[in-house]
Amino acid sequence: MNQKSGLSRRSSRQRFTEKQGEYLAFIYVYSHMFQRSPAETDMQRYSGVQSPSVHQMVITLERAGLIRRQPGVPRSIEILVPRKNSPSSNG
Repeated sequence: MNQKSGLSRRSSRQRFTEKQGEYLAFIYVYSHMFQRSPAETDMQRYSGVQSPSVHQMVITLERAGLIRRQPGVPRSIEILVPRKNSPSSNG
């Protein structure tokens, strides 16, 4: 993990921002409801932001090591946050 990213300064229990947590929670719930990962258009409809913003968030989550995607494979998002640390386990 890149020590200069700022992630190392956050608690080890929560390695993501509130906004990132919202996206992670959406991906988790969507994946469990529909048995497949959401497309970026699904995240766009949910969040109400423009497509470039959603895409940038997906890239940010991937670079932070919070999700993994398979290049060129649609709906391939996999959450890498342990279940006990995920935002969806708070409720």
